[in-house]
Amino acid sequence: MSHVDPWMRSLGVLILIGALLVVGAGCATVSEQGDRADLARAFRTKGLDPAAVVIPHELTEEMKAWAHQQVPRGTPDEKRLSMLLMALLGPQQLHLEYQGNYTATAEEVFRTRRANCLSFTSLFVGMAREVGVDAFFLDVNEIESFEKEGDLVVVSGHVSAGYGLGRELKILDFAAAPAPQSGYKRRVQPISDLTAISLFHSNRGAEALRAGQEKEALEWLRKAVLIDPELSRAWVNYGVALRRTGDVEGAETAYRKALEVDPGAVSAYQNLAALLEYRGKRKEAGELLALTDKNGNRNPYSYLALGDWNLANGRVDEARRFYKRALRLYKGNAEPYAALGIVSLLSGDRSEAEKWLRKAAAIDQENGRVQQLSRRLGTGMSAG
Repeated sequence: MSHVDPWMRSLGVLILIGALLVVGAGCATVSEQGDRADLARAFRTKGLDPAAVVIPHELTEEMKAWAHQQVPRGTPDEKRLSMLLMALLGPQQLHLEYQGNYTATAEEVFRTRRANCLSFTSLFVGMAREVGVDAFFLDVNEIESFEKEGDLVVVSGHVSAGYGLGRELKILDFAAAPAPQSGYKRRVQPISDLTAISLFHSNRGAEALRAGQEKEALEWLRKAVLIDPELSRAWVNYGVALRRTGDVEGAETAYRKALEVDPGAVSAYQNLAALLEYRGKRKEAGELLALTDKNGNRNPYSYLALGDWNLANGRVDEARRFYKRALRLYKGNAEPYAALGIVSLLSGDRSEAEKWLRKAAAIDQENGRVQQLSRRLGTGMSAG
């Protein structure tokens, strides 16, 4: 084997919130909560026109009046929070519905009654502050899912609203959002308004990229990294957009910036390794991929990429090990089964390869890896 499958060379890992994200630990003080004027000054210092930046938790006058109708003045803080949450989610009130791939402003959520977790949090934080409660954004470290869309892998995570600090911290969540994976420990970290605004722009950019709107995606993501240059996942998404528009050097710079900000950013390692492989820097690509083989990495596509790299370099047993790790993380996907089938066939065990093919085809016979295994076995399976 002397080549790497084309899918790996073109792979991009996007990080989103609400459909999608990933993060830290602990409960710290919250900073950079401010009004429009404070935020406008912050945007100008970052070289941005405040009028060109979307503040997702801003409310209209109609929304402010609605919030005060639901939560009468003089109500204790904790009671205000529960009343507001009930008003937003209750079937007789706003009755918001969860939609993972819909990153909206508070105003858009109020109008459409649809939201992902980031959108819901924007609405909740904006309204809670309007009724006199100092709610803030919380980054929640709980991976929800990994999806493959063509040559994109979408990493899914979570954001919520919080109130109080330390042991008194209360997490006010969108009850309709997907539950965390079994056994995954929840860790939360308050984030500033600027970081939340950057996350919103990062999500919008990633969604535009998934829709094939590269120029629009670049604009959203350029703003995201300017608003919060310390947000690693925004740099990851920006790198994917730059690569898709042909700026390979810019993409590499963005991925390296993501790693500078967060040396533990698995998606940045994976994207950068794929890019270096594409540029012929195979040794460095392999070293970067190896860094993703660590405790806490639950992205099966990282292990598929590691398996591919080892297989391309003749390390069949190592490839099998990584494919098995991918399978343990993602038993409902056809790719790990097909990958193990290819390894079995290369090891001379045709019968075992056929067993893997049957399992893979039962899940998705049109998957590219399944088709590749089928062709090698000469089964004549066709895509479609």
